[in-house]
Amino acid sequence: MMRRKALSRRGFVAGAAAGAALLGAPAARAGVEEIRIGSICPYSGPASAYGVIGQVQAAWFRKVNDGGGVNGRPVRFISRDDAYNPARALEQTRRLVESDGVLAVFNPLGAPSNTAIRQYLNDRRTPQLFVASGATKWGDWRNYPWTISGQPSYQAEAQVYARLMLERTPAGRIGVLYQNDDFGRDYLKGLAGGLGDRAERMIVAREPYETGDATVDGRLLALKAAGADVAFIVATPKFAAQAIRRMAETGWRPERYLVSVSQTVAGVMRPAGLANGAGVISSYYLKDPADPAWRDDPAMAELNAFLDRYLPGADRNDILVVYGYVLGQLLTHVLERCGDELTRDNLMRQATSIRELRLGLLLPGVTISTGPQDYFPFKQLQPLQFDGERWRPLGGVVATEARL
Repeated sequence: MMRRKALSRRGFVAGAAAGAALLGAPAARAGVEEIRIGSICPYSGPASAYGVIGQVQAAWFRKVNDGGGVNGRPVRFISRDDAYNPARALEQTRRLVESDGVLAVFNPLGAPSNTAIRQYLNDRRTPQLFVASGATKWGDWRNYPWTISGQPSYQAEAQVYARLMLERTPAGRIGVLYQNDDFGRDYLKGLAGGLGDRAERMIVAREPYETGDATVDGRLLALKAAGADVAFIVATPKFAAQAIRRMAETGWRPERYLVSVSQTVAGVMRPAGLANGAGVISSYYLKDPADPAWRDDPAMAELNAFLDRYLPGADRNDILVVYGYVLGQLLTHVLERCGDELTRDNLMRQATSIRELRLGLLLPGVTISTGPQDYFPFKQLQPLQFDGERWRPLGGVVATEARL
């Protein structure tokens, strides 16, 4: 493992730079050093829907600062728009590190942007902390010791579905609809690995789609024509909803598996038609605010009280709000563990030594753990099945293992 050089506090725990885009301005005590955290997020561009994550995190640190900060220090959350553009992501990251002097770049979103900035941040021994992407490569601690994942691994998730397929439909003929990029290919690799020596026989068709496609209708027809009676939908919300609806309209009813990034009630199942989604199998690790099962949940009540005060315009049914909130809590936990040793080296040391952290908006049985050679904080998933109204547990929580 590459040796991490401990850096002094000077240069990245400092006062506000003139002209910085500051979304989380602290209510600081006079004379107290602030903790500067950087963020890049797509507030504009094709993935702007994910901008709510940065907005929630900025609001979270306003709350933290109103409560006295972290160990008595206010947090300055500097979040910049990368428009989901890799070149802009690198430009904004350089600005955060070289001009704003941040301690870390926290929860940067998306595989393209994170790929663009990973080498730069590792060369400068600056934490790329809790990446908002499930690509397995974010756990490569040997080659990129300053980059750590912030979502369950796509490959590990696909292995959960493979296990269910082998149990439920051992003679099944699997057709895969997948996005033609690293996102889709990671799931394909995980599915094949989970099926083992039965993969070649069971997977009868693989149909890629491009993010610029208008529909996936032709891809679905090809899967049906191949005789698939199990469909694995590896798609982002727009295409996932479209696929579920179109299958129902054409009368094709395979056993359906849906990746976790697209299993929200509000964002996918309702647009697809609730009845059309009955029986779909997925998994998740966070509580869905649109699920009535959590209506009286104390942690959900805390989230809503937080939104009432700090982000009243947020969509209460958006799972991205929950994700941003949970990651904000996770970073605060790590910063608290740093104590007065606010170096990048210690930040990574604390981020990679978490033991079974339980946060209220994680699903029951799901905890967060890391280690010096374990850069996957989220390793448990709850299999779920949609009943036409809500997601219900399908068996118990499953421990996953991400393989680089």
